[in-house]
Amino acid sequence: MSTDVTNPPIEPPDTKPLSIPWWTRGDTNAFFGLGFNILVNVLTLTGLMIGVIAVPAGDVLGTVLPALGVALILGNLYYTFLARRLARRENRADVTALPYGPSVPHMFIVIFVVMLPVYLATDDPMQAWQAGLAWAFLIGVIVMIGAFVGPYIRRLTPRAAMLGTLAGISITFISMRPAAQMWEVAWIGLPVLAIILIGFFTNVKLPGGIPIGLVALLVGTAIGWAGGYMSAPDVGQAVSDIAIGIPDLRIDMLFNGLSDLAPLLGTAIPLGVYNFTEAMSNVESAAAAGDSYNLRSVLLADGAGAVVGSAFGSPFPPAVYIGHPGWKDAGGGAGYSLASGAFVGILCFLGLFGVLDALLPVPAIVPILLYIGLLIGAQAFQAVPRLHAVAVVAALLPNLAQWAHGMIDNALSAAGTSAVEVTSDALNGAGVVYDGLKTLGEGAVLVGLILGTMVTFILDKKFLYAAIASAVGAALSFIGLIHAPEVSWAANPQVALGYVFFGIVCVAFWFLPGARDPVVHPDEADIVAGH
Repeated sequence: MSTDVTNPPIEPPDTKPLSIPWWTRGDTNAFFGLGFNILVNVLTLTGLMIGVIAVPAGDVLGTVLPALGVALILGNLYYTFLARRLARRENRADVTALPYGPSVPHMFIVIFVVMLPVYLATDDPMQAWQAGLAWAFLIGVIVMIGAFVGPYIRRLTPRAAMLGTLAGISITFISMRPAAQMWEVAWIGLPVLAIILIGFFTNVKLPGGIPIGLVALLVGTAIGWAGGYMSAPDVGQAVSDIAIGIPDLRIDMLFNGLSDLAPLLGTAIPLGVYNFTEAMSNVESAAAAGDSYNLRSVLLADGAGAVVGSAFGSPFPPAVYIGHPGWKDAGGGAGYSLASGAFVGILCFLGLFGVLDALLPVPAIVPILLYIGLLIGAQAFQAVPRLHAVAVVAALLPNLAQWAHGMIDNALSAAGTSAVEVTSDALNGAGVVYDGLKTLGEGAVLVGLILGTMVTFILDKKFLYAAIASAVGAALSFIGLIHAPEVSWAANPQVALGYVFFGIVCVAFWFLPGARDPVVHPDEADIVAGH
């Protein structure tokens, strides 16, 4: 019997299922990065709930954080499952899970735009908390609806409008407060900021691959304690206050908040739209890095996380974070996400965030938030054609107006008065255009999207599209979703009429010579697609 050496028998393919490791060395690096990011965010929202809304520390540590812990553990478990499923489907072990945690923009929006006005008007932190729960629930529902309609809205909204609105949030509600807190204690905050900026914006690495965020926190904490900024008795008090938080349903509070929906719609609708469009961008970014996730699965999970969290008492909607490619470059696989969620979730259940808050100086924590604000703000200008920078600035303005209006109201309230008592004429005489800021900033996120869209279409000489966008602005103004304190019929007819006139001007210019010539963006080749 002879053997044919030129045509050896074909061996059957290896049908052994792919072995996907639960943990790798790269997961360790990614865990420190994502886990620290989530930890900083939870510390921040804990301080905001207690310090700004005056919700009792026992309720924050015993109800809000355990509720958030439920959402974090379930969400990161789900995204670990998605990553492992994708790895099996594509028969490769290098799939990176999507990062997931409490949304930074929404943290500040729900505190300063939703809950704080209710607290100032009623002097009741519980009522403000209920409004926050209802708002988070609405965000979740809108995101789940976005799983089915999001791609269409994504195609209609120019990138400059979307990113410009997000930049407005990042500059005002994410960056300004941390920057002010840093400069209150600059000798702690500035060296921490230097570490973060060098570590995240340059290619300089620390020896042994030590996580830059961890080093920044440790250095700032050491400076704070050595300089006498921190108080040992506060740590002792926080330790004595430790109590295990058992998640329990707060359906009654949620329903109480939902009984007055109208004031919440102006921010819930546009931020819900932003949530699912941002999730789409993050999924696209992950696909560009080599991991193609199903968009609908992601959106449904994000929406469900907000709904479940609100039912247990958390007004902070979680979401897929930006930055999947970065964790992939760090070697993260499917395990780092679950470990990060479980680590922070367990801290939430054990009530340890009060101790961490007493141990870690605020100026050592907030530079990471300033970094996030700088990154998001810069991205708005970097990821659009140069000409569209004008539209980015236009989309910034409503959030700047809303922030400034809020600062004025808070300052007047602290002085024991209000804008009504001082009068608009007196404020105008002092150079404060109070009424204009108030009108421009009401429904700021949605106003930014509409204004940025109108300006983008004008820059591209799409005058009819700009007229359609202004018609949408007129309709939303008339029913009070924007430029009005609450939803009602004929809420602000004067502003609605202004949008109508804007559209008429655009239509008139559409008939002029040269109005239909195409606009060429010479720098489009330099624009990096995706976020």
